[in-house]
Amino acid sequence: MFLTPEQQAILDGAKGETMAKVMKTLVMYGDAFEAEKLVPITSKYNHLVTSFGLKVMSPVYDLMQQLLDSGVVSDQKFSVDPRPVDKNVPASFLQNFVFKNFMYTKQDFYEKQLDKLGLLDKNAFTCACYLDEVGNKPKKDDVLSWAESSAVVYANSVLGARCNRNSGIIDIMGSIVGFVPYFGLLTDEGRKATWVIKVETTKKPEAQLLGSAIGMKVMEDVPFVVGLDKWIGDELNDAACAYLKDFGAATASNGAVGLYHIENLTPEAKEQGKALIAEGAKEYIIDDAELERVQANYPVIWKNPDAKPKLCFVGCPHLSLEQLKAWTDNVVSALEANGKKKVTIPTVFTAAPGVLEVFNKTEYAQKLKDAGVVTSYICPLMYMNNPLCKTMPVITSSNKLRTYTSARYYTDAQILETITGGKN
Repeated sequence: MFLTPEQQAILDGAKGETMAKVMKTLVMYGDAFEAEKLVPITSKYNHLVTSFGLKVMSPVYDLMQQLLDSGVVSDQKFSVDPRPVDKNVPASFLQNFVFKNFMYTKQDFYEKQLDKLGLLDKNAFTCACYLDEVGNKPKKDDVLSWAESSAVVYANSVLGARCNRNSGIIDIMGSIVGFVPYFGLLTDEGRKATWVIKVETTKKPEAQLLGSAIGMKVMEDVPFVVGLDKWIGDELNDAACAYLKDFGAATASNGAVGLYHIENLTPEAKEQGKALIAEGAKEYIIDDAELERVQANYPVIWKNPDAKPKLCFVGCPHLSLEQLKAWTDNVVSALEANGKKKVTIPTVFTAAPGVLEVFNKTEYAQKLKDAGVVTSYICPLMYMNNPLCKTMPVITSSNKLRTYTSARYYTDAQILETITGGKN
């Protein structure tokens, strides 16, 4: 790997032993992917994936403390993934006991470390850091050092920034030294599509389901999606961005997609069109039957597949403000239609603290509360990591949560019917 004189000096210890180790880590990381050089990070803020204070993660805390003790902090302020617990989320005495005494016992300690290292602010805990209410939205062509998969794919695809699917800790290493290895999705060639996805459905496809189908098919490759603009338009408005947020999270978790292009919609697809498609690209046609096949093949790992759901999570990744409002209207209308006043099973809508702060100042907040829905800032995945929670029959409209936990996937329509009408 070619290093500039500045980079070589850091590697040689010009800024101290700790900074030299950080640089060596990034050089070794780049060498593993045959990167030709390191390039500067150009975004204003970073985003870290490791947000939870699990007791078993002592090596992370030790590493962070070494950085702090050496006076090595991030060149960028950063947001971080959601907090793992919230007392407002339904949990039994025993579940809370496990959370408090066996799982996230280092949460307060770790958050103090993050604050000293460069945390954006005390509420900057969300997987959807790019939302306006959070304030960490990269510009087109910004070079990032992010790791959170759903944030990386959104930044690359919807915003046109440039970031590889880095691992946790590598994200903060890049931010500290100010450089990342140049390979993969940072390069023009690496951003070309090797799959053409033709959407031929008779109705607007469910975002999480469509993303899941594509992710499982193309895995880590870059897809160019044709025909989706028919259903979500050719402008990146609130509705389209919310759709792509959920769509992208499913491609990234059910596969390993770090970038997708939507014809006539996403920035690079609008600028370059089919020139983004690499020679010899494969083709995948998605129609109604294919989406039905994909959903029907999801495994149900509940102990009793016919159990009545005991908890519902909506918002993985975190909901946008407009999504919260839309869900509120839909829940209230469905309850009225079914002759009910409150949801029939405990239901949690998750969103960024900044989004919830704005939402709670609207008339929608009281309506949702009256309907019995809890709003929270947590990561549902972290909640489901509790061994006493993973055995519960939990439903979700998130394909990410379905993939990583025992939660069962329902479409948005199925979720709405279940929580307002009592259908299993």
